[in-house]
Amino acid sequence: MWTELSATISSLAVVFFMFEKYLNYFPYTIRGYAERNFRKVVNFVNPYVAISFHEFTSERLKRSDAFFAIQNYLSTISTENARRLKADVVKDSQSVVLSMDANEEVTDVFNGVRVWWASGKIPPQSKSISWFPGSEEKRYYKLTFHKRYREIITKSYVEHVLKKGKEIAVKNRQRMLYTNNPSKDWHGWKPTKWGNIVFEHPSTFDTLAMDTAKKEEIKKDLIKFSKGKDYYAKIGKAWKRGYLLYGPPGTGKSSMIAAMANLLDYDVYDLELTTIKDNSELRKLLIETKGKSIIVIEDIDCSLDLTGQRKKRKEKDDDEADKEKDPISKKKKEAEEESGSKVTLSGLLNVIDGIWSACGGERIIIFTTNYVDKLDPALIRRGRMDKHIVMSYCCFEAFKVLAKNYLDIESHELFGKIEELFVESKMSPADVADSLMPKSDEQDEETCLKRLVEALEASKEEARKKSEEEAMLKTKDGVVTEG
Repeated sequence: MWTELSATISSLAVVFFMFEKYLNYFPYTIRGYAERNFRKVVNFVNPYVAISFHEFTSERLKRSDAFFAIQNYLSTISTENARRLKADVVKDSQSVVLSMDANEEVTDVFNGVRVWWASGKIPPQSKSISWFPGSEEKRYYKLTFHKRYREIITKSYVEHVLKKGKEIAVKNRQRMLYTNNPSKDWHGWKPTKWGNIVFEHPSTFDTLAMDTAKKEEIKKDLIKFSKGKDYYAKIGKAWKRGYLLYGPPGTGKSSMIAAMANLLDYDVYDLELTTIKDNSELRKLLIETKGKSIIVIEDIDCSLDLTGQRKKRKEKDDDEADKEKDPISKKKKEAEEESGSKVTLSGLLNVIDGIWSACGGERIIIFTTNYVDKLDPALIRRGRMDKHIVMSYCCFEAFKVLAKNYLDIESHELFGKIEELFVESKMSPADVADSLMPKSDEQDEETCLKRLVEALEASKEEARKKSEEEAMLKTKDGVVTEG
């Protein structure tokens, strides 16, 4: 039986070779008819179906997202099965991803169905130099499976491969920190609306100086959001969430943003409103952002006067006096005059909470401010800024985190006195960290802790004097009023 089968296969191979060789000598109509019928015979004998995924799309200038998703998916299988592998370095040369080399084949099993993946290359038709990628050597992947599994492969397996491949791409990507370029740089040979650098901020929730219970609450909220794609689709809301971080300077707002990005593995977009000309440019910038990202507007109370359209008119003398005394209003006015920005409150609201906010998914929008009372209530209402986080002065729990970070200690005889002083003084985590940081190799943990004690006592004394001055002013005001 095997002898007869071998002879049959050899005969078919010879027939196929002769057919391909002499087919071009026949007239076009006869050649087409013969080729169609010959293919039918071959397909009748061959029970396998093949699907090709090429590197370039039909436009020939655009690389296929499906090709790279398949490449990422096959990297996990190739490591175990392929004999010849190709190595790619990702994440700033910190890790290596292996994938199957050209003309290599691996197998995969999906719901009990075995399939075969093969990689190949199509050489260029000419050796002329071209600037277009479509004329270069083209790569492709070929998926082969039995025809009885056509439905499960085309409807379920391919979708599974693309989904997993995109997830692997996100995991292996190098995270970036973006900032928006002025609109005058949006045109030219290589236009770009966002400049970027590698995001390498080391802050995490473990190193964040904050009450432990509060940190856990924020972490749970972030994780729930990142897993909420189906839930947001179910309730009919854009997959986004807003956070308002407010508190005195030096309380760790920027470190909190970095910790959020590192927890969720998100990119960060630092949006500078003063460089944006109008609402139209703001929308264009939003469209250019990607999913799995945090869009940040820091010190939003100082960026632009976004509340001017809603302010009630006051008397001229009071208004002018307030502007002279209030440094925040003065800073807003200077920023507007310098930038010439015409971004309005309604334009910003439409971007963060209107129909444009649904462009893309899995985004977090963060506003930071030192003066929350300066912001328009419409800007920070629930639904826009879903979670308000107070970044307050340092407490004893936060101090212990800083002591562990800076001095690598978890207890000391001075901890008791430091805990008492924190109750009666106000000191930002940044100031506490500065006191704890050794200034030379000779300074040990006890020297740093004593320096912190002195700083806390000075802060306590300053707070006492300020309280006495305020009491005296109230007494004087009361005397004048009674008089």
